[in-house]
Amino acid sequence: MFDGYVDKSFNDPPSGFNGLRGFDVRSNMPHVNMGMIAIDHSPAPIGFRLDVGFGEGFDVMHAGNRDPKAWKYFKQAYVSVKPKSLHGVELDAGEFVSSAGAEVIETNQNFNYSRSLLFAWAVPYFHTGFRLQYPLGSHFTGSFQVVNGWNNVEPINRGKTFGFTGAYAWKKATWNHNYYVGPEHAGTTKGWRNLYDTNLVVQQTDNLSWYLNFDYGRDKNIASGASQWAGLAGAARYAIGKKYAVAARLEFLDDMDGFPTGTAQLVKEITLTGEYKLTDWLVTRAEFRTEWSNQPFFEKKNQLNGATTQPTVLLGLIAYIAPKK
Repeated sequence: MFDGYVDKSFNDPPSGFNGLRGFDVRSNMPHVNMGMIAIDHSPAPIGFRLDVGFGEGFDVMHAGNRDPKAWKYFKQAYVSVKPKSLHGVELDAGEFVSSAGAEVIETNQNFNYSRSLLFAWAVPYFHTGFRLQYPLGSHFTGSFQVVNGWNNVEPINRGKTFGFTGAYAWKKATWNHNYYVGPEHAGTTKGWRNLYDTNLVVQQTDNLSWYLNFDYGRDKNIASGASQWAGLAGAARYAIGKKYAVAARLEFLDDMDGFPTGTAQLVKEITLTGEYKLTDWLVTRAEFRTEWSNQPFFEKKNQLNGATTQPTVLLGLIAYIAPKK
């Protein structure tokens, strides 16, 4: 997969970076978000998954952690065991993407080019540890995870983070629940972080799909008190024939105590995306997005105290090639 874009910020931020963006972080210039090769061997009974690449997206995923620099080129790297005698039970060990969030890291698998505020700030990108997945009946799949924490390969303390997930799947809808809890402060097991994430993804018709996503997080301070955040997002995509599609997303993130974004603020966001498929493996997307904050958070040229809005336009190009099964 190759994913690149050119972005225009109407704020013309002096730093050259868009605020609160997940992967479309560069303003007023073309940039490579991600180039990646994924190698996957389904467990029968042993398999593996390796996603390796380069680009700004990999830097964003590993920003702020203390892992060796070589790890920043990996999105996933794990082995799987799935014994036939256990009827679908699978154990994964290594680095894998988080179960939380309605969107994913790969741009081509999302409705919009840019990621939501919730995906960028309310939930983790990946974990490292063990994941046990087990089907219960024909509609439910559960998972139990023991990992080193949020967005790090090596542990930052002696504790572990525990993940409990469940997915109810029907013919046209999937309802996901994710709960993560554990100590996330470096060097101590005091102050646990709790996150509840739920999303409903619906394939309404062959052309129309939509989702709703809710997140609530609480990070206990080492001493007293806690930081909280919550958000709600909704998005829809409508395909027009085989080559065209339009999508829209509306959301808000209430960073009550300034924990994920660094400022106590309420941020709202709307994104409008148009898509044209040049070939089966090459897609282009044009996007307008703007955020509103109740605080002067965003950079703006010649405005010393910052701006409360951030309008941008973007043109993205996504190439994705997968072998036919």
